[in-house]
Amino acid sequence: MRIDDAWYSGDRKRLARVYRNHPGLSERRRLWGRRSFEQRLDRRDHRLHIPLPGDIAATSADLLFADMPAITVEDTATQDRLEQLLDEGRVQQVLLSAAEQAAALSGVFLRVTWDRELTDRPLLTVCQPDGAIPEFRFGMLRAVTFWRELPGSTEATVWRHLERHESGRIVHALYVGTRDSIGRTVPLTEHPETAELVDSLDEDGVSITTGIRDLTAAYVPNMLPNRLHRGSPVGRSDYAGVHDLFDALDTTWTSWMRDIRLARARLIVPDGYLRDHGPGNGSSFDDDREVWHSLKMPPNEGSGITLNQFEIRVEEHRATAEAIMRQAAQTAGYSPQSFGLDGDGQPVTATEVDSKDQRSMVTRKKKAGYARHPLADMLHVLLQIDAVQFGSRITPERPRVEFGDGVAESEQATATTLDLLNRAGAVSTATKVKILHPEWDDTAIHAEVSAILTETGAAAPDPVGTFPA
Repeated sequence: MRIDDAWYSGDRKRLARVYRNHPGLSERRRLWGRRSFEQRLDRRDHRLHIPLPGDIAATSADLLFADMPAITVEDTATQDRLEQLLDEGRVQQVLLSAAEQAAALSGVFLRVTWDRELTDRPLLTVCQPDGAIPEFRFGMLRAVTFWRELPGSTEATVWRHLERHESGRIVHALYVGTRDSIGRTVPLTEHPETAELVDSLDEDGVSITTGIRDLTAAYVPNMLPNRLHRGSPVGRSDYAGVHDLFDALDTTWTSWMRDIRLARARLIVPDGYLRDHGPGNGSSFDDDREVWHSLKMPPNEGSGITLNQFEIRVEEHRATAEAIMRQAAQTAGYSPQSFGLDGDGQPVTATEVDSKDQRSMVTRKKKAGYARHPLADMLHVLLQIDAVQFGSRITPERPRVEFGDGVAESEQATATTLDLLNRAGAVSTATKVKILHPEWDDTAIHAEVSAILTETGAAAPDPVGTFPA
């Protein structure tokens, strides 16, 4: 996770720190692990990083939650309250952030909590996987301990807050230790970050009763199985097996920029063309001077001004970089077109778009399957906490989470499809309206059908039905 986090951050200093301190010799020989003469503190570091890992994580999140999934329950009052919680809690933003971090770090935790001083509703939050110690049983999360370093920590003294989520309760603890040791437990009042929790604790002084049986945290794996740890319930990062390609891409772009630096035009002139500025002041060449005096050089020497400019290997570097990016996207589970590759600028049909983007859509469906159940569990917990802790008069039930197809068909393609179905006589007016407006309810569809039939004159009553019996 530390290596994946370095690539996801896009921070060159973090990449250099991770690879220079890596225990493996081969890893320290990568581009970001080298300590060459040109990378001294008194010289500029010309290594270049291309943030493709961040683009992969952002693309994963966009495919999943750019369009909010449909979240519904049977009870009308519960549905209204759920929509209010989703809107006020900015749940779509929370899910977008969670999906991006999960793609980079192999998974993420969703947590339901509350703060009565902050707001009068429960909160859906995201917890980092590298700050959690999960406990699984038969692949199911039974408990998890979240930990974080608190402000005021130093190299010698580190304050850590541990928050353990169990069935029916949440346990809090404060530890003071060192960088490599958790140390000893101290009262929560010893640090201002945890002192506010004391008033909400139960009689035991360490836990808070949630009032529900379900666990108030859930793990959302990015993808399974984890190829490095077979059988583990911990997810797999999109960067698994792609680190070499990331390093090769940065090496290619660094070489490309080196060609540009070396290809700057330089003039090589004899000493006679230089103007002496006196002892200790050096000499210089005026490239704007138009008239030169006679120079004290042998007439047969043939020395003159020489222009030196190297060639820039643009096409070679571009082809190499595109090939690496295409392979990295494919290994991560996405179509190159999702990253702007394989596009020649020519217009394409919707069928061609679907075909080229098929790999990304398959990956999206797989990730949606992993995210659907934990999300439904946490939304159920959100409703239960809202009823138990905040007294909402609702009937909590587990919501249904349904992801869309992820592909928005153009209006032209939809109109063409409806026209062909209409010519074949294989579709009714009501079905055509449903296809054109899938978000409408039955009342709106019925009103639109009636308006269409009235305008076209197809709503005339059947005269046979008026004949007397």
